[in-house]
Amino acid sequence: MLNSSRNLYIAKSSREIYLMPRMANRHGLIAGATGTGKTVTLQVMAESFSSLGVPVFMTDIKGDLSGVSKAGSDNPKITERVNQLGLTEYSHRSFPVCFWDIFGEQGHPMRTTISEVGPLLLSRLLNLNDIQSSVLSLVFRIADDNGLLLLDMKDMREMLEFVGNNREKFTTEYGNISPASVGAIQRGLMAMEEQGADKFFGEPAFNILDLLQTDISGMGIINILCADKLMLSPRTYSTFLLWLLSELFEQLPEAGDLEKPKLVFFFDEAHLLFNEAPKVLLEKIEQVVRLIRSKGIGIYFVTQNPLDIPETVLGQLGNRVQHALRAFTPKDQKAVKSAAETFRANPEFDVETVITQLGVGEALVSFLDEKGIPGIVENAKILPPQAQIGPILPDERTKMLQNSALWGVYEKTADRESAFEILNKRVAQQLVEQQTIEQQRIYEAEQAKARKLEKQSNAGSLLDDFTKYAGRSVSRQIGNELGRTLVRGLLGSIFGSSRRR
Repeated sequence: MLNSSRNLYIAKSSREIYLMPRMANRHGLIAGATGTGKTVTLQVMAESFSSLGVPVFMTDIKGDLSGVSKAGSDNPKITERVNQLGLTEYSHRSFPVCFWDIFGEQGHPMRTTISEVGPLLLSRLLNLNDIQSSVLSLVFRIADDNGLLLLDMKDMREMLEFVGNNREKFTTEYGNISPASVGAIQRGLMAMEEQGADKFFGEPAFNILDLLQTDISGMGIINILCADKLMLSPRTYSTFLLWLLSELFEQLPEAGDLEKPKLVFFFDEAHLLFNEAPKVLLEKIEQVVRLIRSKGIGIYFVTQNPLDIPETVLGQLGNRVQHALRAFTPKDQKAVKSAAETFRANPEFDVETVITQLGVGEALVSFLDEKGIPGIVENAKILPPQAQIGPILPDERTKMLQNSALWGVYEKTADRESAFEILNKRVAQQLVEQQTIEQQRIYEAEQAKARKLEKQSNAGSLLDDFTKYAGRSVSRQIGNELGRTLVRGLLGSIFGSSRRR
């Protein structure tokens, strides 16, 4: 094992360069142009942390990090680097790995609920403007106030429809709810589902503590998120990783200064996290990066250009591995100069010049010392990985996945009662009540009509009987003046004014 001491042997210049575990949660940066060796550096650091018993989380964007689960083999380039650096204790070996995949195709599914993600991250996922984001926040508030769980996409769709149909009622209590904003959110959800991002939401929800595991020998589990498909939706990728960081921050207790981190989190393609992020989200990211080290978590951003990272975040990254940068354009030259200025200068060489001349697998390295002070930058060669470089075969991945201790925990989805079911029950109940009221109204109307007809029928029958009687009297008394007067008087009192003169 390369880590003969508790310090992590990462690179070598004229001397061995170690990363101190006590300083590993002060975060770090791995930067460099495409093809300069960032992925191998990431693998070497992950292997070193695992050997120390520290779990690791990293994303596999290109599909070539799965090889860390399999021992390496003789390779001319590896052999050359081993001999060049004089690594007498080097050996090939595998490392314990757990595969994850939002889509559940190449690893255990990773899900969370809509409620846990919250309106801020969901707004970023849906690419909403400020007004639409405020409406989404109101929807979450209404759901909370009404005890409606938002677990998956169908819950969110049902909740939006419920709020949209009752917006006049909710506007009075919560503020203006624009139909246009509700419509924009609904369209955003449809677009997410078309990209498959809806698989991210549901239950069983991912338990963040499953990332903090070691194997039976005490080695840290290297958690690999298969992200080749996820990267087709960059906003989903970055939002998902930010959610993981926020969950670690919120759920883990304060740990203080530890001898080694609880978890090291590698954030590859880190520029996606900050691209077009609204100010409120950037402030949240800066807060998480600043405070999460007190929970024992180290974050290492992996990106092509240091300028991809905001200065407020970059200033918190104490451990640096800078691979070669190109200086073909004014922007590139600015990046080279900026990267050079972040290092503690070495009088033996010009940092700005060397950055553009580094070969593959070479880097400028500066780690924090025991007092937390950045070390003098070294022009060094990164150690070779002990595990396989490149991907394993699909059958090998499937076998490892099925032999995992977590196999079966997340593979089957659950669907407990939440907003969708509750609101549908309410709608069904309201429909039954409306039907009952309508049926009662129809029944009462028919009863009233029947009573009216019956009354009219009775009145008509009495009138007919009386008219027949009166007619017979007239016939009997015809020619009699007194009889005519009585009849006129009698009929007049019923049908009109009487004339008795």
